[in-house]
Amino acid sequence: MTARPEGDFDDVIAFAWDGPAGSVADAARLLLLDSLGCMIAGLGHAAPRRFADALAITMPGAVRLPGCAAGLSEAGAAAVLAAAMCWDEANEGLARAHGRPALAVAPLCIAALAAGRVAPGAVHAAFALGYEIAGRAGEIWRIRPGMHVDGSWHSLGAAAAAARLAGGDAAEVARAIRLAACQIPFALYAPIAAGMDGRNSYPAHAVLLGAMAAAAARAGMDAPADGLAEARRIALLHETPATRAPAGEWLIEQAYIKPFAGVRHAHYAAAAALELRAAVVSRLGDVTALRLETYAEALRYAGNRAPARAIQAQFSLSWAVAAALMQGDLGPSAYTDAALAVPALHRLEGLVELTENTALTAAEKRGARLIVTLASGECHQASVGAIAGDPGLALDGAAVMAKCQRFAAPVIGDAAMARLAAVILGADNAAPHDFFRGT
Repeated sequence: MTARPEGDFDDVIAFAWDGPAGSVADAARLLLLDSLGCMIAGLGHAAPRRFADALAITMPGAVRLPGCAAGLSEAGAAAVLAAAMCWDEANEGLARAHGRPALAVAPLCIAALAAGRVAPGAVHAAFALGYEIAGRAGEIWRIRPGMHVDGSWHSLGAAAAAARLAGGDAAEVARAIRLAACQIPFALYAPIAAGMDGRNSYPAHAVLLGAMAAAAARAGMDAPADGLAEARRIALLHETPATRAPAGEWLIEQAYIKPFAGVRHAHYAAAAALELRAAVVSRLGDVTALRLETYAEALRYAGNRAPARAIQAQFSLSWAVAAALMQGDLGPSAYTDAALAVPALHRLEGLVELTENTALTAAEKRGARLIVTLASGECHQASVGAIAGDPGLALDGAAVMAKCQRFAAPVIGDAAMARLAAVILGADNAAPHDFFRGT
């Protein structure tokens, strides 16, 4: 880590301009593919499609997203894709940024492909550049309690990607980042706690802010380099200088791809539940107590109890435990209206005692320990300190493709998902915009 003026990303722009090579490039393509799969899966829900119809009134165009009746402009499509990408809470993340750098970058890249404006090679370069900027912005922009990370620092990565996609040079990209930094918003966690899905619109705001910042930079507008530092001081009350990863380190290689849907903090609990499932699944009605021990940040962001809406359940440790025990997985089906209406699931969720594992908190490590007690007094326990996607446990291409097929194929079909995957991974010369115009 190195100290550097918060608004100065020139070294990262120079480093990341041409995109990564070798295994890092492969990881970046898989991350973009996973992001696309999450976008399409999100479009399987009615609300994102209604969002598309509403945006089409002021942002009409030729891009037709799966399941959406109206055509959208490229910017409108990117905004809808951003909302859809996080709908199942199954998209990527970067632990050191405490958020998801691709959340506003990937939708801009996919929308540009869908519009037929750029080739896949240019998209890969813009995606990597935007991710590297956003990841470092996330390191700098540490939110305060009561805030939600989505839709905030993501706009800096969106601005970088949008400027790069528009053919801007390094100076233009830097201006776009500075302009976005002077407008960087913060968002509240409140909708999640209230069971309202407005949180899912936050990434769309970041997409559009990034696109506007890129357009302003292209027009020659500029902003001071200390804007991010000033915003950080005023909005977040941070007085000490920020640190972030230096150029030369690919953050995109450190990203995790989720094996499950739902907030990442709950995945360790779900994995522990799945370890115990074989021993207790036939006796779930006899479970009398469930004790979950995990780290403080998980309790803070995923402590929702008795969820009544999908977004509450997606941020609920106790629901993750109950759903994993009952369903044998933690996928989008855990958050449907049908699942939320199952009394047995709610009974199990109500039995979960949440407690802090102070050792994990002190060591700044993620993990969970689950203890299941049956009416007979019999106890089963499992501890999980690492899950798929953690450092050294990256999902490979087959696993990412299987996730895309499982989540997105119900929306567009197996063949269409396979074709889009081939385009993203560079194995197919087909024009992706044909798919998005003919949906």
